[in-house]
Amino acid sequence: MEVDVLHVLLPMLLYIAGITLLIVLIIVGIKLINILNRVERIADNVETKVSSFDHVFTSLGKMADGVANISDSIVFTITNAMSKIFKKKEEDKYYE
Repeated sequence: MEVDVLHVLLPMLLYIAGITLLIVLIIVGIKLINILNRVERIADNVETKVSSFDHVFTSLGKMADGVANISDSIVFTITNAMSKIFKKKEEDKYYE
């Protein structure tokens, strides 16, 4: 008699545990889908904000390149002038 009860009770308990586990997994899956949707919205929002700064960074890069070109030309001009001055002094010493 006890064996018959176990043959009936154990499968029922396993079915109930399986159904409960399935329901819990479905609920957890739905919550994970909601969390992923929120994360996707946040990522899109961040991407939009970063793309708005992209123009600013491009402008800053162009300005930095312009300043570097100007400073390079100034240094080149000063270096040329100084080399001409020192060449003249060396030539003057050579003729003396």
